Parts: sequence; C-alpha cells; structure tokens
Amino acid sequence: MRPGRNRGWLLRLVIAFSFAQGAVSMARPAVSYRALALGADERAVGVIAGVYALLPLFAAIPLGRRTDQGRCAPLLPIGVVLISGGCVLSGLADSLVAMAVWSGVMGLGHLSFVIGAQSLVARQSAPHEHDRNFGHFTIGASLGQLVGPIAAGALIGGPDMARTSALALVVAGAGAAVAVTSLWRIERPVDPDSRTAQGERVPVHRILRTRGVPGGIFISLAVLSATDILTAYLPVVGEHRGIAPSVIGLLLSLRAAATIACRLVMTPMLRLLGRTALLTVTCVLGALLCAGIALPVPVWALALILAALGFCLGVGQPLSMTTVVQAAPDDARSTALALRLTGNRLGQAGAPAAAGLIAGVAGVAAPFVMLGALLLVSSVIALRSPAEQGRGSGAPREKRNKRNNRNKRKGAAKGTVKGEGEEAGKSSRPDAALGRQGDI
Repeated sequence: MRPGRNRGWLLRLVIAFSFAQGAVSMARPAVSYRALALGADERAVGVIAGVYALLPLFAAIPLGRRTDQGRCAPLLPIGVVLISGGCVLSGLADSLVAMAVWSGVMGLGHLSFVIGAQSLVARQSAPHEHDRNFGHFTIGASLGQLVGPIAAGALIGGPDMARTSALALVVAGAGAAVAVTSLWRIERPVDPDSRTAQGERVPVHRILRTRGVPGGIFISLAVLSATDILTAYLPVVGEHRGIAPSVIGLLLSLRAAATIACRLVMTPMLRLLGRTALLTVTCVLGALLCAGIALPVPVWALALILAALGFCLGVGQPLSMTTVVQAAPDDARSTALALRLTGNRLGQAGAPAAAGLIAGVAGVAAPFVMLGALLLVSSVIALRSPAEQGRGSGAPREKRNKRNNRNKRKGAAKGTVKGEGEEAGKSSRPDAALGRQGDI
C-alpha cells in the first residue's frame, strides 16, 4: 500500500501518543515530589530530572539506525512497556538512586516511542502530507501535556506526600499501558516493489551537514526550550508578582490549549502562507511575546500573551519534523529524527540551567528575554532553510531526484557519443548512490 492511503493508523497513533505523553507528563512532577518526600534536596531532584533527559541520549542514534533498516512499529510497544515500568517502579522505589535509575528507564521508553512514532509518520505519509500528519501527530503530545499535570495535581497533596506521589506514579504507569490497545497492526506492510536496496549507512556527520537538517534541529530545540522554560519559570514569575498558583496553572493550561488549536488549523495556515513563511512569522511573533512576559503586565494581558505564544509555539515542532525528514537522505530519515530528538534532550538539559544562571544575575524575567533572542535566531534560520518549494510538497527531494536522473542521462548520452556507453553506465552508479544520500 502506498503512503497517503487510509489515515486510520494516524488517529490510533495520536490516541496512543496521548496516553504515553500524558503518563510522562503526570509522572515527571510526581517523581520530583516523591524524591522530596524521600529526603532529596533541590540538587538531587535536578540530578534525577537530568537522568531522564540525558541517559536516553546514548540510545537515540542506535535506535534511529535500527529503524532506518527495519520496521518502526516494534519500538512503540517497547516504549510503552518502559514508560509504564519506569513509572510504577519509581512509585515503589525507596531510595533516590533507584528513583534516578527508573526515571532514566522512563526517559528511554519515551524516546523509543517517539522515534518509532515519528518514523512511522514519515514513512507512511506522502511527501505533501508530512506537514499535516506531523501536525496531527503532535496533537497527541499536546493533549498529554494538558491532561497529565492536571491529573498529577489532583492526586498529589496532603500530609503524606510520599504515599500520594507514589499513587500518582502507579496511576501514570497504568495510563501508559492503555496506549498498547491502539497499536495493533498500526504499521502497514510495504510493497516489495517499493523497497529500496539497503546501501551503506550514511555517516552522522554527513546527515548533520545536509542542508536543512541543522536548521530543523535548532528550530525544534529553540521551541522546546521555550516551552520547558515557560513551564518551569512562570510559577516563579507568578510568585514575584503575587499571582496565585491556581491562576498560574490555568495560564499554563491555556498555553497548551492554544497549541492544540494551532495544530488543528495547521493545514489551512500552510496553504495560505507555506512552510517557510509560517515558521518565520511564528518564530518572530513568539520572540516578541516571550519578551512581553518579562513586562509587568496585568493577569488578563498575561493570559492573552500566553494564548498567542502557545499558538505560535505549536508550529515549530511539527514543521521542524517535516524539514528534517524531507532534507535528510532517504535511507537515514529515522537517524535524522533521532538526531533532532537528541538536540531536544540537550536543550531540555541545557536551557533550564542557562535560564537559572541568567535569572540569578538579571532577575526572574530575564530568561524570557533570552528565549526571545533564541526564537529570533530561529526565525532567521527558518527564512534561510530550504524548507519547501511548492508549499511543503516535498519538491526539494523531487528536484534532487530529477537532477540526479538528468545527470545520469547526460552521462549515458556522452558515453554513447564517445563509444563508451558501458563505462559511462558504470560511472553513473556512484552518482545515483550519492543522490540517495542527499546533497551535502
């Protein structure tokens, strides 16, 4: 079956991703609360959170390589099992070392699921459907990020923090397990005629030098860093401005809801503006809105800013996926997506640390100015990136293929004129292999 037929698999993938992401979004604050209940200080909580982000980095590229050479679907249930097991065992752990280990297992499970799921969308979508399908896919993440913290807040509290946080982790593990019910026969069989011959592995440095891949990775890192720092530092801003925690929670939920709304209308926005213009405009607006958070505005104005910012931030992740997928060599798409996720995890680890240093020197509003500068740089990269020709139609890859075929025909014709057609045919094969690996 060719890509682009029957999108029932995409709906089931979104449902599964909602449960998996919801479990992770519920478990991460619960892990912090349980660690505090077990006697951890702020530094220990930071180490446990860092293990979640950093430990899976060592597995990202091998998982991407494996997916490039085989099927995507097996990574999904493996990821669900690791997420569910990491949540439950974190709730049962009675030491900080054990909690750090199971937090890393949870992070590895999330990484496995996301690599498999993103690769599945890339493989089973026609080129002109990548923007739309990645946008719909990331709705699952937004739903999980919206529901997970609310569920954690409803369960955690009271005098016995250790017991309630453990209960939240067990519930999160059970919620993750539900995702398996949507993964049955989610990967379509590939026609034997459509399979391409396996060539040599494309080196990582060559993928990173492919035009469009570094830009897509940086844009994704910047947008995710903005979301993470917004979640982490808005409560601090609220504390300084006398805004109640319940109001801050509603403001963060408003941001997540605006992101979902953005991804629901991604297709008409792309049809109107195209991928390059949409990425550039939303990054510029996001930069201005981040800087606006640093201003001492009333709560109603802060709500408007966060709603608009959530809408703008909803664009970057799905479109950066498309940018990376369509720029990467055909036989290294999953590895390129894994590199993008590696950049995301590095941003998750490094951006909060940098924000903390800036906040300590220049005040709690300063990190939002830093985010504004980061998004401005992303807008310049988006404008210069070869994200589209023909509004997300995948034309850059088609143009490369046409150019490679034209070069092969010219070489063959030249060899025929010289009476060396056989040798010309031999010399054209390396050019074809280079074409499959992408322009450097």
